[in-house]
Amino acid sequence: MLFILIYVVLVIVRPQEYPGIVEQQLPLLPAALICALIAWGISKHKSLREPQYPLLLAFLAIMMISEVFNGWAGGAAEQLSQFAPTVAAFVLLSNASWTQRRVLIVMAVMTLCACVLAAHSVQQATTGMGWTETPPQEDGRIQYIGIFSDPNDIGLLFVSVLPMAFYLSSRGGLLGLLRLFWLAAAALLLYGVYLTSSRGALLAVVFMAGVFVWLRRGMVTAALIGVGALGGISLLPSRLQEIDASESSAAGRVDAWYEGLQMFQSQPIFGVGAGNFADYNELTAHNSFVLVLAETGIVGFTVWMAFVGYCFWMMYTLYRHQPELPDAASEASWNVERALGGTLLVALCGFFAAAFFLSRSYVIILYFTAALVVGEYTGARRRFPSLPEFRLSNDIGRWLIVSIVSVIVLYIVVRALL
Repeated sequence: MLFILIYVVLVIVRPQEYPGIVEQQLPLLPAALICALIAWGISKHKSLREPQYPLLLAFLAIMMISEVFNGWAGGAAEQLSQFAPTVAAFVLLSNASWTQRRVLIVMAVMTLCACVLAAHSVQQATTGMGWTETPPQEDGRIQYIGIFSDPNDIGLLFVSVLPMAFYLSSRGGLLGLLRLFWLAAAALLLYGVYLTSSRGALLAVVFMAGVFVWLRRGMVTAALIGVGALGGISLLPSRLQEIDASESSAAGRVDAWYEGLQMFQSQPIFGVGAGNFADYNELTAHNSFVLVLAETGIVGFTVWMAFVGYCFWMMYTLYRHQPELPDAASEASWNVERALGGTLLVALCGFFAAAFFLSRSYVIILYFTAALVVGEYTGARRRFPSLPEFRLSNDIGRWLIVSIVSVIVLYIVVRALL
């Protein structure tokens, strides 16, 4: 647990890339991951039963095969070196997060790390320079370092942990001081989302609010609040007012989606190769679903959709399940499980609401969140055996149908927008 938490901090905060440290080229990330692997290897708790484990390994293999299929054998080794650490981090974090307490610890660590980036964003927007010696972009949008040098990636991180901050605030503690602390963290993250000027991130916040209200109050109330929130966003003084399919940036996205679908048509089985979208189009896909479909074909798309779909399915099942609760202690424990399931479900909805407009199919924040989902559900099944077990062998046909329908929907959406 300790080493994988260190890895999470290094991935998000990235102190190894700060001025004065980056020149030393310290291999902190691989060292933390290797230590976590060794510790997991000698530990007694190992679980690889959930379907996400073979699916993610299969997706890595398909990414490698897609390169070979397109005539570049060396690309397979490159995909292995790039994505294998993400697969390892997913396995380690999910195996470490099998108790309620550990899930809460990981949520707290991820939220605090995101708050560090949000504080950097505030300093950058206020003074024109962050402590990483990184200024805002030319258009005034904030940025960080490493994998968060794009404002959209920062916004995606803030969106993913925002439900966690709100849930942590609901637990109270220390005479209400912890509630205030986590509410302040949530407010900082919301302001950070605004500073990114990421339209996808803002829409994701609205969508998450709608999902939360839907889970608590029903669809009609959620729809009404969502419409009101979108009206409020339109009044904000920023590029967020430019949410329009005919606006140049949005039109470029739609064109990129169209080109991605053309790539899929040209190579429908294994795609044009993982990481090769930019070789065929000057813009990236600007859609995580189109990106996977274009680069890994229907085979990779089906596997990836199954991986993502199981995450949603698990958390929705956990939130809606009604086990027999023999005593007050069991009821209290189940209430925590249900709240954790709802929190992670909202976080997933937020991530993919933003990722629908961004090419973020392979980013590690997605797989950190998925690891929490798998760890929570694995632990919840141990504590409440009435929760159903998901078996990949029972659902292969289901996921193939889901992927085919998804491709058809993407075609219809793109055609309508064009």
